[in-house]
Amino acid sequence: MGNAQSPTSKNPRSERARRAFSKKELEDLHALFVSLSAQSQSPSKAISPSVFQSYFNIHGPLADRLLDLLTQNRRDSMITYDDLLITKATYEKETAGEIEEFIYQLCDVTGDGVLSRSDLEAVLASIHDAVFSAGDVGSGSSLDRDVLQVFLNAATFSKQGEGEEYSMSFGDFKNWCALLPSLRKALGSLLTPPDPGRPGFQVPQLQYPENISSDMLIMRKEYAWHIGGALSQSDTEEWKLLYHSAINGLSFNTFMGNVVSGDGPTILVIKDTEGYIYGGYASQQWDRQSTFYGDMRSFLFQLYPRASIFRPTGANTNLQWCAVNFSSDSIPNGIGFGGRANHFGLFLSANFDQGHTFACTTFNSPCLSKSSRIHPEVIECWGTVVKGVQNEKADLVKGTVLERFKEDRNMLKMVGLANSSE
Repeated sequence: MGNAQSPTSKNPRSERARRAFSKKELEDLHALFVSLSAQSQSPSKAISPSVFQSYFNIHGPLADRLLDLLTQNRRDSMITYDDLLITKATYEKETAGEIEEFIYQLCDVTGDGVLSRSDLEAVLASIHDAVFSAGDVGSGSSLDRDVLQVFLNAATFSKQGEGEEYSMSFGDFKNWCALLPSLRKALGSLLTPPDPGRPGFQVPQLQYPENISSDMLIMRKEYAWHIGGALSQSDTEEWKLLYHSAINGLSFNTFMGNVVSGDGPTILVIKDTEGYIYGGYASQQWDRQSTFYGDMRSFLFQLYPRASIFRPTGANTNLQWCAVNFSSDSIPNGIGFGGRANHFGLFLSANFDQGHTFACTTFNSPCLSKSSRIHPEVIECWGTVVKGVQNEKADLVKGTVLERFKEDRNMLKMVGLANSSE
């Protein structure tokens, strides 16, 4: 039965590729081929480019380049089972370095052996169309070149070719992918059957009150997609707006009152008076303490004018910071990420009117803004929502001293009166 589902081939490359898959994977792949070839009016013989592109929802220059790699540049408009098997094995089953090399070649959409800025523009346009044309991910899903530019701004072109033009080396490409995990996931799953869990194609649903216009929000769907690339699938389903400075005011107490009402991680986003946009993902709830805490899921990010993700390096555990009402200069009042006290990777003072961002080894991140000293213009905080989990907490008045028992207990912790077992 297995041989009937997944026929053998005399092609040595095909036989080698076959050994990379399990029996079930081969049967599923052959069943997909039979289905797509039937839709191509060529039962069990070949898949047409139009059916292939429609099924995998990838179009434009990136799709054309993928077809060339699939068919070894035959350009006969026929994708055979061997083509699909060999490419999928190369794409998904080889070593990490070989897979990266394949994706590097894939992004060279002109096939001239030079990965140029125009190649990357075409790749980003194709990915943008594939991600944001699928399903309802909110309004304004048309191509926005300004947004795509922030992803290009994260790229380095260090390889000098003929003349004065520089291109992207393989090392440059790997670094670019590390800074843009959402893009790397999407480029690595183009031959994955499209479904809601397809890596790199998930866009968090942004939930916010009806009386707030989307124009007021810093967070937009492309930014959410970018940040979500560093998160698990469950944390990229839905995000809820917990705090917005234009609505809630620049108040630390109100911020704390709003964000602790959620049960999951939060995404802090800041737009400063210089126009730069950046922030941090807090894997644990904001909890008033006198020292660093958190875990290695936290990270810093940039959104504008450059998009990047900076994950923990393991150099230290100075991940999250949340302190208030301390009188010691060694315990700055406010919230932050990384670095050290008074020299954070990102820090907002408890007044929410100023802060700073320095290069730090915690995340191997640079200064996130134009200058180290920052003055926030807008502050947002989004909470991740795990669907199916019911929040039974009552709606309480935000920003008051007696809002929550949890907040009272945290204050007791800081003065040493809480139960030591907590």
